[in-house]
Amino acid sequence: MRLIVTGSMGLIGSEVSEYFLQKGWEVHGIDNNQRAVFFGMQGDNSSNKDRLKIYGSSYQLHNTIDIRDRQAILDIIPAIKPDAIVHTAAQPSHDRAASIPFEDFDTNAVGTFNLLESLRRYDTNVPFVHLSTNKVYGDAPNLIKMKELETRFDYDDPTYSEGISESFSIDQSKHSLFGASKVSADISVQEYGRYFNMPTACLRGGCLTGPNHAGVELHGFLSYLIKCNIEEKEYTVFGYKGKQVRDNIHSYDVARFIEEFLKAPRIAEVYNIGGGKDNSVSILEAFDLIAKISGKPMKYKYVDQNRIGDHICYYSDLKKMKAHYPNWAITKSLEDVFVDIYTRYMETAQS
Repeated sequence: MRLIVTGSMGLIGSEVSEYFLQKGWEVHGIDNNQRAVFFGMQGDNSSNKDRLKIYGSSYQLHNTIDIRDRQAILDIIPAIKPDAIVHTAAQPSHDRAASIPFEDFDTNAVGTFNLLESLRRYDTNVPFVHLSTNKVYGDAPNLIKMKELETRFDYDDPTYSEGISESFSIDQSKHSLFGASKVSADISVQEYGRYFNMPTACLRGGCLTGPNHAGVELHGFLSYLIKCNIEEKEYTVFGYKGKQVRDNIHSYDVARFIEEFLKAPRIAEVYNIGGGKDNSVSILEAFDLIAKISGKPMKYKYVDQNRIGDHICYYSDLKKMKAHYPNWAITKSLEDVFVDIYTRYMETAQS
């Protein structure tokens, strides 16, 4: 079996690549390390490439291909002849998008469209899994009735007791330019599924994280927070009293769900993939948890201005995922996620 993974040096891309390589697949990665361009050398993902070298010729990296290059994408998919495509490549920051709007839209919207059309011309039976984002909902989750607790905000509406479901509206809300470009990609993936009867899935991620994340301030909240704690660097909290909530899912559990989908693909599906309520955490709670693990108190400053379009509280309702794929469940607890990231940073610092 042959798999194309775009963004194969990134957090999810490298995890998916390694997961399927261990299953005996041949993996073709498409990644030109554009993250280092978007975020500087702090965002450089090239170390993940080294992890995959041990699989020899089973992993082939196409590092001169840019998903924005239409002809290159039209050429490479029929040349590789994949059995599935997992599309993780993106400009991933809604803050960064405002300063590089063309690069953001061309990467997220146009790049996704190039892949879809190339795949359609090659074979409409090949599954296509797209890593979307919860930012497609814009700031509409902030309109849900909330309650303020000691260390977090939470939903105060029983409709959302288990989190945000896939039926939540993506319309008439503020998304950020990043959210808008990802909406375009998300809708295109659904439309190719519905219109051409192609097996596609949009995975609307909460906080996708893990030890292979090159976290920076503008993207990779948990990885960056833990890095700041280890280096005793001041972390900046933007608004909401530090009580804003995110659900965190380990990249390994994302890869496991993708495997389940590829075993039994469906047409034009959408899933909110995150850690769910059990793996949700506020920034203040994250400070306490990493301090407990590292033994170091968190250094931070507070800016009384939230990021544009930022969620006050967001965690994913996982019922649809579990109903469609009952063999899948979260295997990495919130503390497991923290410990894995912390351990990797410490190993890297000592090597």
